[in-house]
Amino acid sequence: MKLTSLPAGLLVGLLIGLFLLPSCAHAACATATQALNEEGYVRIGGIEQWVTVKGRSCANPVVLMVHGGPGNPMSPYSAKLYGAWEQDYTLVQWDQRGAGRTYARNPPAEGETLTVERLAGDGNEVAAYIAGHLGKRKLILMGSSWGSILGVHMVKARPELYAAYVGTAQVVNGTADQAGSYAAVMARARSLNDQDVIGKLAPLGTPPWTNPRNFGILRRAIRKYEGQRTEPAPKTWWQAEAQYATPQALADYEAGEDYSFLQFVGMKGDGMASRVDLPALGAAFSVPVFLVQGEEDLLTLPARTRRYYDSITAPQKDYVTIPRAGHDPNQPMVDTQFKLLQERVRKLAQ
Repeated sequence: MKLTSLPAGLLVGLLIGLFLLPSCAHAACATATQALNEEGYVRIGGIEQWVTVKGRSCANPVVLMVHGGPGNPMSPYSAKLYGAWEQDYTLVQWDQRGAGRTYARNPPAEGETLTVERLAGDGNEVAAYIAGHLGKRKLILMGSSWGSILGVHMVKARPELYAAYVGTAQVVNGTADQAGSYAAVMARARSLNDQDVIGKLAPLGTPPWTNPRNFGILRRAIRKYEGQRTEPAPKTWWQAEAQYATPQALADYEAGEDYSFLQFVGMKGDGMASRVDLPALGAAFSVPVFLVQGEEDLLTLPARTRRYYDSITAPQKDYVTIPRAGHDPNQPMVDTQFKLLQERVRKLAQ
């Protein structure tokens, strides 16, 4: 069954069990001005994966957004964070293998593991499907945090699919980034004489760690300190849309989040994060690269992302910093991303 444009407000119950299947080019767009409002499952990497396609006009450039986490799909929240972008761009959200509705549709078998390479391969399959489905030659690829790891792997493996790569809170090396983050947070705690944070972090010692709980302890301290220097995101951003807010949908989201987190850190510090080393993929990119970085980010430190940016070569590149922004999305971050798309990236996809 082919997924067609859906009228706004269509009950999600009509979509359960609906599949997006590979179709001929231009299948979704009868006219250039046609609006797009699609959601359903696409056969990707041998399993059914949840994809949404939203935009005011088929003529607009397409942005494939690769979510972070891993295990934190943005599909439940996209309308609140990025809904205004749909006037100028067609936005594609994808619940990755092991996350959100994809996790719900495909509960992992006991002992099943995730790998960066497998997820990046899935992402490129999504991109190729969307390009054919919408009749686009190339997409804009956006990845944030965990999504920035997949984003670099994706654009390195299949550069012909993309007009540009936009990375936010860019990860560089999983082990080194974590050690740098730990040192920065401990320095902040000591400068503030914050005995609560010192008491929680000091016993952990410097990463790498073998206890999967340690990363969560560090992450809570990061959010505490970033919250003191950044503009908070509106609470309404994190209220899931109705179809994603049923008890079952929320339980599935949480289960996927837990599964993916353990895959990321590993039970003995041997998860996906321990094998992330983007410089090892090579410094040369064949597509334009734009990195967006919150100045107060304590998880992917600006000094580390800047060194990575300085090391790479690309047809075009730019590094944009955001005052009053940390690792997680807030209004300054979303505004900066949109401004960059409008001023530097949009023309590359037309």
